[in-house]
Amino acid sequence: MEDFSVNLMVLRVIISCIGLVGNVFLILSTIQTKFSRVKSFELFLLGLAAANLEEILIVNIYDIVIHEISSSIADTWMCRSFKFLTVFGETTSILFTVLISIFRYQKLRDASTRVNLPICMDSIRSALMVSGVCVIFSVLFSLPILVMHLQSPAGNNTRNTVGCPPDFFQCSRNHCPKLNRFYKYVFLMICNLLPLIIVTATGCLIINVLLSQRKTVTPGVNVSGSSQSSRKSKGLGFQRSTVAVLAAMGLFQVDWTLYLIFHLSFSPTDLPFWAEMEFFISISYTSISPYVYGIGNNLFNLKNCIKR
Repeated sequence: MEDFSVNLMVLRVIISCIGLVGNVFLILSTIQTKFSRVKSFELFLLGLAAANLEEILIVNIYDIVIHEISSSIADTWMCRSFKFLTVFGETTSILFTVLISIFRYQKLRDASTRVNLPICMDSIRSALMVSGVCVIFSVLFSLPILVMHLQSPAGNNTRNTVGCPPDFFQCSRNHCPKLNRFYKYVFLMICNLLPLIIVTATGCLIINVLLSQRKTVTPGVNVSGSSQSSRKSKGLGFQRSTVAVLAAMGLFQVDWTLYLIFHLSFSPTDLPFWAEMEFFISISYTSISPYVYGIGNNLFNLKNCIKR
């Protein structure tokens, strides 16, 4: 059992390092663009990477420094602060994924009739506004963590029963205060299930638009070679970016479906490795998604590495 715990620790360190490198790289590649040329999609990617980075850092601090070390050093407010920051990062990452999926669908919808006319979220001001709303929403839904009851119930066999509990909601089958139960199910429904439904629906709509566009493609009028080549290159780049968005959305769906099943079917008293299982489910999206977005949008290349 001890060897298994060590292997889990090594694996989580490796995944965390991969996630840190990917999100830092995505942030650096995105901010190299001059602010006057930053597009809404890049702004959403920047927000997503920042949220992912914050979540990876905080969840490791919470799980390793607080959860693994003696509970005598785990102050109640320290527990609540790290819990708040972890839930905040997780929720912000989810909401930025929703923004990216909705934005990409809007860009694809009626593209043939709209031509080069912008959509609402093409405006940087609008993109900043909806990004700010996501951050405020995440703060509001994370605030109850600061006032929730943290005392572990009797019979809880998970580690560190006196200090920081592994379950953010502290709501087991045998002991679940009304406030904790209400917050748990409201949070899971609004911050997990609803975004999952939106991402799934927009993913289906994007695929439907792509299929319909493929069926209606017709040969264009002859234009100059340079113009035709430029348009073709831009179209291929957008198509590659859309495939990356769909792949990230698929990863999102798998991870957060497992997360919901995990939280609705089990409690910390049922599983000795609750914290590790929750970590691997929630952190896999935040660690892998920056590579999917970065490669799909041609951000992870040597040119970006040697710029400036």
